[in-house]
Amino acid sequence: MTKEISADQLMQRIAEEYEDLSKQLKVIAKYVEEHRQTLVLERITDIAQACEVQPSAIVRFAQRFGFSGFSDMQTVFRDAFAPAGGNVNNYQKRIRSVIATQDTPLSNTQVTQNFIAACQQGLDELSQALDPAAIDKAVELLVKADNIYVVAVRRMFPIASYISYALQHTAKRVHLVSGLGGMYHDQIRSIRENDLMIAISFQPYGKETRYCARVAGQNKAKQLVITDSQLSPLARNADAVLTVKEGTAFSFRSLTSTISLCQALFIALSYRLELVIEETRDAGAYDD
Repeated sequence: MTKEISADQLMQRIAEEYEDLSKQLKVIAKYVEEHRQTLVLERITDIAQACEVQPSAIVRFAQRFGFSGFSDMQTVFRDAFAPAGGNVNNYQKRIRSVIATQDTPLSNTQVTQNFIAACQQGLDELSQALDPAAIDKAVELLVKADNIYVVAVRRMFPIASYISYALQHTAKRVHLVSGLGGMYHDQIRSIRENDLMIAISFQPYGKETRYCARVAGQNKAKQLVITDSQLSPLARNADAVLTVKEGTAFSFRSLTSTISLCQALFIALSYRLELVIEETRDAGAYDD
């Protein structure tokens, strides 16, 4: 390469140019995003097989972003991610290996321990991959918002419900877009330029959340997206993106890392607002 580039800068460029890539290169881009912490350990033939493309396609992908070839691109990820990524990935493999090699059924306690270990692995990876600039931007958006709309569906809905509850402890006007009665349109239509929408969505990215994001964009509202990839369709028009890779066990993804991140955002916002949670005004009981 004629110009040095960091791994974060490369991933940002991939995200910006993702829609212009061919179908094959999009598959490779997603693989790079999902495996960037272990990319330095993989051979080009292994990646090609996982993406169901020829090795030459991997080379074309690297050249598309200004590298001489795959090895040249690999160097970027070696410098940025190899030290932190190796142990996380090995630990994850050990968890899965234990499950796969059991001669007898696991006890309830063993199942619980394995799932907790997967959650711990997800939290470790979240901590290692935190982007300080993205966190700062997210908190700044929360501070400046007149109204905050929170939307998530299905598996992510409990997270939206929690962060809406937490934000109610501030003076912010908070709206949980629940879609009750199919009223997504009615609940999101009043979002405006000085408002903020928090969208929480992971693959396969709920169509309802994408609809709300489109309305927010049309109404010039700010968007804070919590998702699993910079290549998420929600990330492309967001003002701030926070990515989370949840731990997985027994084919179930945990919610631990996502809810921890949301709690941390609320605490950071409270710190900025000098809010003492325990001293927020109580209007009294329902029957007072």
